[in-house]
Amino acid sequence: MQAASFRELRSVALLGAHCDDLAIGAGGALLTLCAGRPDLDVHALVLSGAGTGRAAEEHAALGEFCAPARVELTVLDLPDGRMPAHWNAVKDAVTGLRDRVTPDLVFAPQPGDRHQDHRLLAEIVPTVFRDQPVLGYEILKWDGDLGRPSVYQPLTDEIAEAKADLLAKHYRSQHGRDWYTRDAFLGLARLRGVEQHTRYAEAFYVDKLALTLAAGTARR
Repeated sequence: MQAASFRELRSVALLGAHCDDLAIGAGGALLTLCAGRPDLDVHALVLSGAGTGRAAEEHAALGEFCAPARVELTVLDLPDGRMPAHWNAVKDAVTGLRDRVTPDLVFAPQPGDRHQDHRLLAEIVPTVFRDQPVLGYEILKWDGDLGRPSVYQPLTDEIAEAKADLLAKHYRSQHGRDWYTRDAFLGLARLRGVEQHTRYAEAFYVDKLALTLAAGTARR
């Protein structure tokens, strides 16, 4: 398995349909990515939850998941479960984010997600962020849409456990859902770790990848 590096990141865009999507799908990657990068700018857009307790949960959660990076979070009030009927608003929101920032890396839902809100956002993001690598994260839920990802971020034991702890700490509105448990999140991370030859990992989907195969500066 080959490794790719993003050592020179200056700006990252995070896009989610609902509060907690980003943390569930990419929380371990965010903890890994942001650690030691106080100058990193994280621009997050969540399409639903504005004016509710879920928005407050998201602000607090991303503050920890992305520490010590600088976080700018926008939470909108589009209706949960009805976003395909608001295609123009979703497109405008994603385009508005792109008009403000030029990220080096984008996190968004993966296009095979069976939840209609996630899937819509996954379809729109690459039509707007055309020149950035987009990592499609997976969201554990009852729909049974886990697939065969192609990109992995290994997680240390400490990072995997910290992700599970922060999910429990910040998203109390989700407590009581039968799938929203520590062992479920760690179980998926363990499965992806097996596929990546590590103990824990998060997995992502990439539709396009540009290669640079040319040789460097020739020797004189």
